[in-house]
Amino acid sequence: MDTSFKVAPSILSADFSNLGDEIKKLNETDCDFIHIDVMDGHFVPNLTIGPDVIKSIRSLTNKVFDVHLMMDPVKKYLKDFIKAGADILTVHHEISEDSLECLKEIKRNNILAGISIKPSTPSSQVIKYLEYVDLVLVMTVEPGFGGQKFLNSQIPKIEEIKKMTENKNINIEVDGGITIENARLVKDAGANILVSGSTIFSKKNYSQIIDNLRMA
Repeated sequence: MDTSFKVAPSILSADFSNLGDEIKKLNETDCDFIHIDVMDGHFVPNLTIGPDVIKSIRSLTNKVFDVHLMMDPVKKYLKDFIKAGADILTVHHEISEDSLECLKEIKRNNILAGISIKPSTPSSQVIKYLEYVDLVLVMTVEPGFGGQKFLNSQIPKIEEIKKMTENKNINIEVDGGITIENARLVKDAGANILVSGSTIFSKKNYSQIIDNLRMA
């Protein structure tokens, strides 16, 4: 098994009526991260969970909580998510606030920091953040909803970001429409963290599909 690739199940597709049990099931798998999408109903047209929910499930697993903040404004909430148990906090380039200042605030609190870009944002916008991030998250769907179809147009963007980060200790994460069929394309382009929601949670055996994604 190629352990250089990480798999991060996105609980956006989990059964929220049994969220605690879902986290316990993931804890029994070989997944590397648990990806948590936070949406504010403003920056994206959907509303999901906040710090209190993250805090309530934190004790159920030692897995890395990879928290993707699709929020604007976001800076004043960063410490709430840190206190709730986030291990990685990712903010968006496209917010109205200064994304760089948000990243610096995250790093000051000894949390891993990520920058995310939407499909319409060119890879060149990432350059100014590379000194401050541990992770670049490339959205391969329009953020806001789970279950969307993967945008093949984003493959060149992943390749471009891989070139930018070749000599840096920066992960490239991809989120949106990841399936067994396109996982290899994403890996070959340079990504090393695959976020997958419906592909994993639509199956009964989470461990098997996670291993299949890693080996794709």
